[in-house]
Amino acid sequence: MASTTPVPGLPPGVTDPCVHCGFCLPTCASYRVLGTEMDSPRGRIHTLKAIEAGELSLDATVASHFDSCLGCFACVSACPSGVRYDQLIEATRPKLNKAELRSPWQQSFRQLLLAVLPYPRRLRALLTPLRVYAGGPLQTLARRAGLPRWLGPQLEAMEALLPPLAAEGFRDRFPLRNPARGERRGRVGLVLGCVQRCFDPDVNRATVAVLQANGFEVVIPADQGCCGAVSHHQGQLEQTRELASDLVRSFEAAAGVEGLDAVLVAASGCGHTMKAYGELLNEGQSGFPCPVLDVHEFLAARGLSDAFRRSLQPLPIAVAYHDACHMIHGQGITAQPRQLLRAIPELELREATEAGVCCGSAGIYNLVQPAEAAELGQIKAQDLSGTGASVIASANIGCSLQLRRHLEVDGPEVLHPMQLLARSAGLSAPQNDCPPGEQANQRINAERRRSIA
Repeated sequence: MASTTPVPGLPPGVTDPCVHCGFCLPTCASYRVLGTEMDSPRGRIHTLKAIEAGELSLDATVASHFDSCLGCFACVSACPSGVRYDQLIEATRPKLNKAELRSPWQQSFRQLLLAVLPYPRRLRALLTPLRVYAGGPLQTLARRAGLPRWLGPQLEAMEALLPPLAAEGFRDRFPLRNPARGERRGRVGLVLGCVQRCFDPDVNRATVAVLQANGFEVVIPADQGCCGAVSHHQGQLEQTRELASDLVRSFEAAAGVEGLDAVLVAASGCGHTMKAYGELLNEGQSGFPCPVLDVHEFLAARGLSDAFRRSLQPLPIAVAYHDACHMIHGQGITAQPRQLLRAIPELELREATEAGVCCGSAGIYNLVQPAEAAELGQIKAQDLSGTGASVIASANIGCSLQLRRHLEVDGPEVLHPMQLLARSAGLSAPQNDCPPGEQANQRINAERRRSIA
């Protein structure tokens, strides 16, 4: 018997504007690798209409076609009819969490990820015994022997994404107040992120340094947790609201009587979710006592200080900027990161052919759907490498990890735009290509890709 239960939270008539024109198909990452109508935005909208009409049951097979969606929202940007597919998929995801719609392993694996990734202390505890393994001889030997394949596709994907673990990733070293340098232009808060602070802590260090050098005091609450992006992407609304409320309280307390001009984010996935706090918390506003802005958005609007511009030294390199989905499609931010990069003398900015196509990271998508994510990662890596750039600029930690996995050993370096600005301004020592452990990891990954091909 068909289910007549409506999809919870689905706005009335939100599917009506869809005329099934197909403009969404070439932009859809899942359709690109799977090639089936059910795995396209148009197909999923048709499915939703059938479920709402009681003509189709939401069983495990139907749910799998919704699970194949990366939530990149490229279809929203491409749709000529203004269909809010983002609202459709976000309203559908909570219903996909029923136990009968996924295998016990899939359920358990997702629960494990959501119990660890949004909690920095738990994540660091899990990573601590892996410090000797990640980027070292043990990992090299394990990969050469093909041992990760015995873990199964999901755990193998986790191992493949594991970068060398810097000591800075296991401890937040920032004081509450990081004073502005030179003429003070304002006071901002900074969200460190969960995965970013553990896997690529230099991004936060560079971001703080660039903001300070531009005259902004940076407030960093020591007790700040996760923004809720990972759980939000999986339709876990209760967990997301709890995490969001805790983060808001943390910054409210840290702001004090002076307040903040803005709460800034250096990871696009976090920024997209935090800008939706008004809806998530049912408050009609962000919950923060000030705007939430991406760091590129903020600096482009306020402008780089004259003193900072004078400090910028030439970086004679070619850079390809990677548009993270939750930056370009989720927040509509495209020009600002490029504007900041063009401020660096002698830096040549190059454009990829398919800037709006997802790299396959998509929150935890590259862990729960590893085969499809790997294919998308290879497509994106080839596209960016085709620019001939020596550096890929990525403003999202998930994208950065995904790209580093799939780029060739002698391919471009992946850096955050804030790292490039900090490097040009002499706020950080130039990083050599990569540490020996990472070189070994990249070499093994490249050999694995060639053997598969």
